[in-house]
Amino acid sequence: MLAKINNLRDQNIFSDLDIQFLKFIISLSNDTNEGLLLGAALTSYFTSNGSSCVDLSQLAGQYFPLESVETERILCPNLVEWQQDLKNCSIIGQAGDYKPLILDKQRLYLYRYWNYEQQLAANINSRRTMQRTDINHALLENGLLRLFSKTSEEQKQAAQAAVLNNFCLISGAPGTGKTSTIVKILILLLEQNSNLNIALAAPTGKATVRLQETIRKILPDLACSKEIKDLIPKESYTIHRLLGHELPYDVIIIDEASMIDLALMAKMAPMISKSARWILLGDKDQLASIATGTVFADLCKTEDTVYLTKNYRFRENSGIWQLAQAIKQGEASKALKLLGSKSDLSWYDLDSNLIEQISDNLSICFLEQVPAKILETYNKIGVLCANRYGLYGMESINQRLEEEFRRKGLIQARNNWYNARPIMITHNDYRLKLFNGDMGTILNNNAFFPDAKGELRAFSPSCLPKHETAYAMTIHKSQGSEFEQVIILLPDKLSPLLTRELLYTGISRARSHVSIWGNKDIFLEAISQQNCRFSGLGDLI
Repeated sequence: MLAKINNLRDQNIFSDLDIQFLKFIISLSNDTNEGLLLGAALTSYFTSNGSSCVDLSQLAGQYFPLESVETERILCPNLVEWQQDLKNCSIIGQAGDYKPLILDKQRLYLYRYWNYEQQLAANINSRRTMQRTDINHALLENGLLRLFSKTSEEQKQAAQAAVLNNFCLISGAPGTGKTSTIVKILILLLEQNSNLNIALAAPTGKATVRLQETIRKILPDLACSKEIKDLIPKESYTIHRLLGHELPYDVIIIDEASMIDLALMAKMAPMISKSARWILLGDKDQLASIATGTVFADLCKTEDTVYLTKNYRFRENSGIWQLAQAIKQGEASKALKLLGSKSDLSWYDLDSNLIEQISDNLSICFLEQVPAKILETYNKIGVLCANRYGLYGMESINQRLEEEFRRKGLIQARNNWYNARPIMITHNDYRLKLFNGDMGTILNNNAFFPDAKGELRAFSPSCLPKHETAYAMTIHKSQGSEFEQVIILLPDKLSPLLTRELLYTGISRARSHVSIWGNKDIFLEAISQQNCRFSGLGDLI
């Protein structure tokens, strides 16, 4: 078995980290067997790729890797034999034990992730069973009728659930009114109790800014008193910044919750008072977190999740909306047909004109002399790459675009701080209040970034936290953003990261037009690939 596992390492299936973990397990165990060797290697492999465990029942009796690849594959034992092999090893614990690896029914975990799931599930389940006794039902009913008379019944149900329960999940695609529902929930809660201490948060700085911008935009037109409007929080936090404080809040509302990984959610849960309302909003069909877990999607398996399905941004004949739905349902041929038949969709085969066309769209930025105008243009056009690396990856596209702008004479400065350079912050700086995902630009040797109110702040470029040029960004990084026009660049080779969830997330960033550059066979294959992560959280909720 060790020879077969090493062979898969040589074929770039298992990583050096997987092999080192396996050696560590062997060094701790006096009773190794083939079931343990394979189980330990697979646990490391799947955890490294975003799963919280390996579900043995999904692999038992099958060859690994599951894909058809030209390499020696390993036949996994049947489930009963495999479980027995693992139970015979002293290093393997059962549920409740403290051992490096935990076998919980058919799932094999690193102890840390088993513990995260158990603690998070216990915390949430206890919240779900609590009944609030502090509700003025007549006042609530009046508020629901007043605020939701012109919206969908789904939004009304979501708001009612958020007021009546200590834990609430709301899932909906972009354009279904999640943020407007947040504001109305805040109004209903403050009408119940004007002394509530409320925190608004999101996983990234970009998402917090967008949340606050949307609240400011829609709040003036809502039917409630000026006194209540004045009590709406004027600031939102990144989750990491929120967790840097004690959490004595009565209400915590977190937007874009699909981006939250298992470890972060498990650490956050016990910091929130059991008597507080905890409201999570997101899109269960979007990409899961970059790190481990599919927490929001797992939690949405509960019967008490409220789904927002009516879309206010797109009409039913919208190509963008139809394409997003086709990809979400795995209807590859329909998706490809839509790309050639709808005015708000375009398809381009990868060719040498790619950089020239993108640069033509962005060249206007170099003619502007006002930083807000530069950022406005970049915020209208999203160049989204499926990958970070490779010929059509984010890093290569940014470099090639920069070279093209220099060739056109639009970039004349010899240093990095040339006018109209788009910059994305990649590490949080709480002192400067610049956060991962924040977008800014350079003008006259100053860096300009919008604050939580949308007003621009100037910084010396040398003082900025870690950052990168961002003519293009990865689809992962685009979560929480919206653009009028989205340009999606597919790689020239299929990879496991290119999934229907990735495509859906990229397409759903657009408001008016989507163009996709790629290879049609790879596009079709990508829709057939799903982001398959193993998790036991859904069974615990």
